[in-house]
Amino acid sequence: MANPDLREDLFLPEPLPREVKYTVISVDDHVVEPPDTFEGRLPAHLQDRAPKVHDTPQGKQIWVFEDELYTQAGMNAIAGRRPSSNPEPARFDEMRPSCYDVDARVHDMDINGVWAAVNFPSMITGFCGRVFFNAKDPELGQACIRAWNDWIYEEWYSKHPTRIIPLGIAFLSDPEVAVAEIHRNAERGFTGISMPERPHNIGLPNLWDRDHWDPIIRACVETDTVVSLHVGSSMGFQIPPGSPSIVLGATLFGQLSLTSCAEWLWSGFPKDYPTLKIAMSEGGIGWVAMLLDRLDNLVDRSGYADGWDERPADVVKRNFSFCTIDDPSTIDTRHRIGVENIMVETDFPHGDGTWPDTQLVIEKLWGHIPDDELRMMCCENAAKLYRHPLPDVVLPR
Repeated sequence: MANPDLREDLFLPEPLPREVKYTVISVDDHVVEPPDTFEGRLPAHLQDRAPKVHDTPQGKQIWVFEDELYTQAGMNAIAGRRPSSNPEPARFDEMRPSCYDVDARVHDMDINGVWAAVNFPSMITGFCGRVFFNAKDPELGQACIRAWNDWIYEEWYSKHPTRIIPLGIAFLSDPEVAVAEIHRNAERGFTGISMPERPHNIGLPNLWDRDHWDPIIRACVETDTVVSLHVGSSMGFQIPPGSPSIVLGATLFGQLSLTSCAEWLWSGFPKDYPTLKIAMSEGGIGWVAMLLDRLDNLVDRSGYADGWDERPADVVKRNFSFCTIDDPSTIDTRHRIGVENIMVETDFPHGDGTWPDTQLVIEKLWGHIPDDELRMMCCENAAKLYRHPLPDVVLPR
């Protein structure tokens, strides 16, 4: 059935529901915050300064916050759009409603055969709340963090608690405030927090500033909150002048995840907090076996890793989880990584995403994998990590 909300010149024909052969939990999708996200959610004396969507004379819709302009309402929200020379939507009516409306999202998850999903923040928030914890006015930034968490809880998770895995953000510039928000979210069912891959890149202390980070990490451990690290949450890497920045950045996603995983490992937090859970998002798995081999080399040959009672590679396999869209050439390194450490993402509604054909992608590229391993990677690992219920029947049987 055609979707009357979609313009034929912008969108491909409405897809039919796909045959479900695998129970899928996506650990990396995104919300696009709608214009009313912050309405009525800030204290009265701050409400007028909340982020707002403005219409430009050119017909675009943009977010405005603290006199800064955020020039895309829905960054890379291109699911279902026709290929064109200008794929980025300029307005909310140029996106599928499922980008910003949870009922429509669940409908599109059903089309794709996705049981549940973790949803990261998007444009006005930054993938880890960066815009708000770097706000010029800390009181306003803190209020926006709480408002965003309330919105994702009330408007997404609470309406579909078996389908949405609640992921929060925190005011990471102030450890005491961040700890309070982590506990507040955990008490109402949040099982994850989005944090920056490389905090020192975006105005926060680096991971070796233990006075700053210890309370935050300890709060995550105490509440069994998964630290979710999304590619691009720390603004990527330095782009050479004149280079094709978008394609270069997208090519090096795995390199970004490798770097951040190594830094989080050697920060010592995974060693000092054995039950700390860290999930790497959108970096794939092609680099993980190489990292494990290199870590073993540091112990067995070079001696650079002296001083740890545990092998660093074993700490990675205990504390870290990884996600993949497909990794057709490197999925067969899964036993080195640990099948129990691999999860699936669909990256809806972004350009890397597999919607509406995630089921077909898995069948085509992973069809040779035994059913028990498929169940683990497609949904069971994610359900265990984020403490989320599975359906009564988990496929493949």
